[in-house]
Amino acid sequence: MSYTVTDAGRAYRLNERNRTEAILQNVALILSTAQGTAPMYRGFGLPLDALDLPHPAAKAKLAVAIKEAVEAYEPRAEIKTIRFDETDANAGRLRPILEVNIIEES
Repeated sequence: MSYTVTDAGRAYRLNERNRTEAILQNVALILSTAQGTAPMYRGFGLPLDALDLPHPAAKAKLAVAIKEAVEAYEPRAEIKTIRFDETDANAGRLRPILEVNIIEES
């Protein structure tokens, strides 16, 4: 089963007991955290080096960074697709929308 994850609109719970919700929450947290801003965990999140690049270049760079960050920090999630919301409401901002599968425990 696949799930859609974005960087906005999620309330975070520190002790999420539902495995699927915990994984989706972790992926959303990766998307909403700038690298270098988590104390004692400076590599966590997404780098800001795509800022000020033209949209095509920024999308490519950000997609690679998202894939690498999710693989490193939430290996229980497998990214199926990455797309970006570029509606007028988000003018000038690339909001990532991921479709992920949860890897079942063996």
